[in-house]
Amino acid sequence: MGADVCPAGSDLAEAVAASLQLHQQFSRHLVVAYSGGLDFTVLLHLLNDLRQRHSFNLSALHVHHGLSPNADAWATHCASICAGLHIPLHIERVQVDASGQGVEAAARHARYRVFAEVGAKVVANVVAHSDADGYVKAPVGGHLHTVLLAHHQDDQAETVLLQLARGASLRGMAAMPVLRPLTPEVQLFRPLLAFSRQQLVAFAQANRLRWIEDESNLDTTFSRNRVRHRLMPQLANVMPDIAPALVNAAAQFAESAELLDALAKADAAGMSPTRGVPVQHICSLPEPRARNLLRFWLHERGGQVRRQSLIEAVRQLCNAPSDSRTRVDFSGVSVVCSQGKAYLVDPRYLSAPGSMSVLWQGESQLDLGVAGILHFVATKGAGIQLEPGATCIRFRQTGDRIRLSEKQAMRRLKDLLREAGIPHWQRAWLPMLEVKGGLAWIAEVGESADYQARPDQPGWLISWQAPG
Repeated sequence: MGADVCPAGSDLAEAVAASLQLHQQFSRHLVVAYSGGLDFTVLLHLLNDLRQRHSFNLSALHVHHGLSPNADAWATHCASICAGLHIPLHIERVQVDASGQGVEAAARHARYRVFAEVGAKVVANVVAHSDADGYVKAPVGGHLHTVLLAHHQDDQAETVLLQLARGASLRGMAAMPVLRPLTPEVQLFRPLLAFSRQQLVAFAQANRLRWIEDESNLDTTFSRNRVRHRLMPQLANVMPDIAPALVNAAAQFAESAELLDALAKADAAGMSPTRGVPVQHICSLPEPRARNLLRFWLHERGGQVRRQSLIEAVRQLCNAPSDSRTRVDFSGVSVVCSQGKAYLVDPRYLSAPGSMSVLWQGESQLDLGVAGILHFVATKGAGIQLEPGATCIRFRQTGDRIRLSEKQAMRRLKDLLREAGIPHWQRAWLPMLEVKGGLAWIAEVGESADYQARPDQPGWLISWQAPG
């Protein structure tokens, strides 16, 4: 683009440059999610111009959904544009499985999986290019990879309306943030949210850019297209500034959601639902704050939260007897009571596990799959004596007993687990080590006095990394 850039696009260029300056500390490598459409084409050309003045690597990523008969032609178009700009392009083909959800949602999930998984591959390919090819070589280890999306003001306004119609929470109606982490390694960045589609069209036309038109964008069987082509024009006739007004509302929703999260953290008082939160503490809060606290924890675990479900969960928690084993299921996570505490639990662990019998051969780490990971550290004069090849890892069995101190008699494991406050749902999943028919160590309980290493003997220190 360079010297041919039209002055009409200076606002766009300056806005993207300012955003890059603000967020540049997060990543030295930018990956444009390039569909070939108008908005993504504008973003690609803006970044291509800016990389001449800013120190970042730039590449493009095209997700080939295979849903349109023109999909191959679109990939070819994207490859041609990127080749002309000397921008490396990675094309990823996906299978869109729409079972149980609409095509729109399935395609979106497929794209975001690619953004999460392919980002590192793209970076690895780009750093191999030399400076002579126009790429800035910079270390990327330890930096987040940034995937840039070209969502604009009109997209944001449509999202707010769709979320409102779905009865979304404040966080949902905040719509799309400018910057958010997708994984610990990848973040999503939307630098064009302040600009309308009309501004992007003007920029593209002034600079004679070439882009593709996806015919599915005109298909009003899709809810977003109905909002775009039917509802938004009608609203704009009544309220010409409806799009920026909705975008402003989204920003206010986002601020309100942040304040509610801050209140939830204060109400949590340093407690974690992983370790258990006293039900009495939750119920001592006013009901809206109790629901907000529960919503915050569920959101952190990726649970889908509906207000009516939160109302029911708080009602059950606060009306149940102190020794209740109340359970309320959400999508992908359950709220469970045990010994007066509330926990967030993966529903898989609320059913008894199958049998397990794994031999330890001296590994420093043993992955037990859904039962977590055991770590072994060799030492002397501490820990327990183990025999590689003769040490079996298993789950709890009826009648298990162990002696935790030389001054104590054998105790029933059932009693020890209750006294230790181990929640009822976790007891069946605790891995334990058996040596020649005797229990030598039990996760969350401790080691047997009968297997403790003497001062002059080698021993093993064992720790359990619980699942989830």
